[in-house]
Amino acid sequence: MILLAEHTFRVNGRQVTVDVEDDVRLLWVLRDLLRITGPKYGCGIDVCKACTSHLNGEAVSPCAIPVGALRPDDEVVTIEGLAGPDGPHPMQRAWIDHDVAQCGYCQPGQVMAAVALARRAAAEQREITDADLDGLRNVCRCGTYNRIRAAIMDGARHM
Repeated sequence: MILLAEHTFRVNGRQVTVDVEDDVRLLWVLRDLLRITGPKYGCGIDVCKACTSHLNGEAVSPCAIPVGALRPDDEVVTIEGLAGPDGPHPMQRAWIDHDVAQCGYCQPGQVMAAVALARRAAAEQREITDADLDGLRNVCRCGTYNRIRAAIMDGARHM
C-alpha cells in the first residue's frame, strides 16, 4: 500500500498542493504533476544542473530535493516564473542577445543559476568574478561556455 501525503508550497507565484509520497523528487512533481517542464531532467543525481530552479531565492537542483522537505511558505521559481509582465528577465534577454543556446536543453538551468549568482554578488555589493563563473557547475554538452559567461556578465549588469 502506497501512502500519499499532501504537500503545499508556492511555484512561480501561486500556491499549489499535490498528493504524492514524501520522497518523490521535486523535479518529478514539477514536470509530471504540475506540468512545468522548464526544469529539465538530465542526470537525476544533482550533477548536471539541467533542472536548476530557485528555492527561496537560492539555486537548487529539484532532482535532489524530496517534496516532503518543502514547507507551505517555500517559494519555488522555475524558468517559467522568471520573466516579468514587461517581458524577459534581463538574464534571459542577455541569453538571446549573446545567442547562447544551441540545443537549448541545459539553458533553463543555466539561466536560473546565473540569476542566483548575479543576485548573490549584488547582495554582497561586488562584481561577478571569473572564480564565480568557474564555480557554476551547470553542464552544457554543446560547449557554449564562452557565450554563457558573456551573457551572465551582460545580464548581471542589467538586473
